[in-house]
Amino acid sequence: MLRTVSMMQPYLFPYLGYFQLIALSDVFVLGDDLQYVKGSWMNRNRVLVNGQPKLITFPLRKGHQTEQIRERWLCDDFDREAEALMKTLERCYAKAPQRDTVLPLIRSILAYPERNLALFTENSLRCLCAYLGIRTPIYRGSTLDLPARMDMQDRVIQITHRMDGELYLNPIGGMDLYCPARFRADGLLLRFLRMDEITYTQLKHPFVPSLSIIDVLMFNSREALKELLLRFSVVEGHEKRATLTLA
Repeated sequence: MLRTVSMMQPYLFPYLGYFQLIALSDVFVLGDDLQYVKGSWMNRNRVLVNGQPKLITFPLRKGHQTEQIRERWLCDDFDREAEALMKTLERCYAKAPQRDTVLPLIRSILAYPERNLALFTENSLRCLCAYLGIRTPIYRGSTLDLPARMDMQDRVIQITHRMDGELYLNPIGGMDLYCPARFRADGLLLRFLRMDEITYTQLKHPFVPSLSIIDVLMFNSREALKELLLRFSVVEGHEKRATLTLA
């Protein structure tokens, strides 16, 4: 098996595919040194409320547009925000089959005292991976001393080399960002993970896809979760030139 490396920005309670990516990798790098993007999934996600997707947001302190994720902080009254979220989850998932196991897990994650966004998110991902049985080592991109501004392809290629990787794995949504030939020129393979179209029972409501991992955990046993983590395919990318420069 080729040693596989992947990297993603730290997201709070991300979708199932994020964890499929981690589980399939030998090394996972958290891009805490990437620029924070307002309105992204870094500090928000969606849960199920009365059969409809509802956006949940983790407010941040005011910051500058050019700041890295590791330079952003959760708001000063985060404890109040966390308690409000818990009440929402307790109400909306009152009849979910796994609520008695999952609600304490979420509460313990939200009770973590760190207020740095990147570190708080890292802890949440480690806790969720432990629950899911994922043992992939997680590293911070900020520990790799990469240049602040560089082409995204060069960045992930350098990360893969530094982690002694042979294959870089990326979510399918980033296929247009990377060129397989560029990776081959550096002695690496490039592949993309595509999550299957997954459904599961959400009480009596029609299925709503692409929700936070919270929803997946609420409605699926640990045995079912193991099966869901394997519901994906790995595909090759397009032979084209892609450019993206980090700010």
